[in-house]
Amino acid sequence: MIPHASSPARPAAAPAQGLAAYAAAFLLVALTTALGMVLQSRWGNSPVDMLYLLPVMAAASYAGLGPGLSAAVASALAFNYFFTAPYHSLMIRSPADVVTVAVLLIVAAVCSQLAASVRLQARLASAHAARNATIAGFSRRLLPVRYEAEVAQVGAGQLAEIFACHVAVLVDADDARAIAVVPGSSSLSPSDLAAASYTLQSGERSGRGERRSAQADWQFHPISSGDEVLAALGLARDDGTAPIGEERTLLFESLLNQLASALARARLEGDARDAAALRARDKLRSALLTSIGDEIKPRLKVLQAGVRALRRDGAADRRLIAELDGEVTRIDRHIDNLVDVNPGSEGDTIPLGEVTIDLHSRSVTRSGEAVHLTPKEFAVLAELTRHAGRVLTHAQLLRAVWGPAQQEHVDYLRVAISALRRKLESDPSAPLLIVNEPGIGYRLVPG
Repeated sequence: MIPHASSPARPAAAPAQGLAAYAAAFLLVALTTALGMVLQSRWGNSPVDMLYLLPVMAAASYAGLGPGLSAAVASALAFNYFFTAPYHSLMIRSPADVVTVAVLLIVAAVCSQLAASVRLQARLASAHAARNATIAGFSRRLLPVRYEAEVAQVGAGQLAEIFACHVAVLVDADDARAIAVVPGSSSLSPSDLAAASYTLQSGERSGRGERRSAQADWQFHPISSGDEVLAALGLARDDGTAPIGEERTLLFESLLNQLASALARARLEGDARDAAALRARDKLRSALLTSIGDEIKPRLKVLQAGVRALRRDGAADRRLIAELDGEVTRIDRHIDNLVDVNPGSEGDTIPLGEVTIDLHSRSVTRSGEAVHLTPKEFAVLAELTRHAGRVLTHAQLLRAVWGPAQQEHVDYLRVAISALRRKLESDPSAPLLIVNEPGIGYRLVPG
């Protein structure tokens, strides 16, 4: 439900505005008639007929074609009634007066049409200029933003201001979650989240006013880049009316494309940052492994050799020797586990049924076709591959891929595993490659 800020004020009713325009047109004709009577008393009827073009042009220019045509008909009737014999009658005796009235009506109608057309073109030009200015302003606000969540927040704020409605941006097709909501007090019900998940999975609109999930309070639109659905944009009003009117659909679609481009750019930049971070981590890891191999491991070997020598000598306390040997062995094992001294070869190409993983070139293929993985997805797969057949705990995978500060965020790992299964498994709902060890972690099944 949406218990939030008050709905935006509605404009005055269109029918009332229309009646006022017609009334103004008839008033102009009446004023012109009064002026014509003044002119007739001095110069006769000759200048009066052209005088009626003024209210016709004014009505068409400021109120549109309908009031303009009404003014044209009223002008012809008024000229006939007041300025052609017999006066104060709609009858016409003189053929010349018939021609005059007919020409007046035709000229007035044509002028009305032209003036209305000019007015319409001016309104369209103004609307295009306003729309282009809005799109340009929207793009300027998104351009300096680098991170996906920030792009979503800025975009949602701008759309909420432009369309005066509640806006939310959601990601993750498997478990839809909002990364931006404006205003912050807005909430999404389970039916809203279900509709958002459908939009994220199918790339189709859903929610209020749509055929799918019409019972939801929010209306969801896919934010797509190419064939990929990046996010779902949710819109809602407190009064339950359509968030976007037909007259603003074109503007909304343009802004939606701008938001999609900004999200795609932010995601690519994020992937590039992640890839750079992974390269830096691998470089540091290699340096650490080298340091351990060259410095610490030889010293542990010397200690182990000394313990074995003391055991052979038989002079030292056997219990103390056993404890010392056990401690040295445990330290050696802990160091191996900490830095993965013996992972799988980074240069190996590892076949796993239909899937082939090349850790050296950081590429994955399935049935001979390249599979695109984000840096985080590849890092998780690489970690599982290096320890194929072994169960890696949630904390181990999170620490290795996201760093020690994120090892409690199991949801990050679940999203990555879900994406890997969709891309690599024949049936993601019954995985055979990456299997779950309930409550512990995940294991990559060797080919």
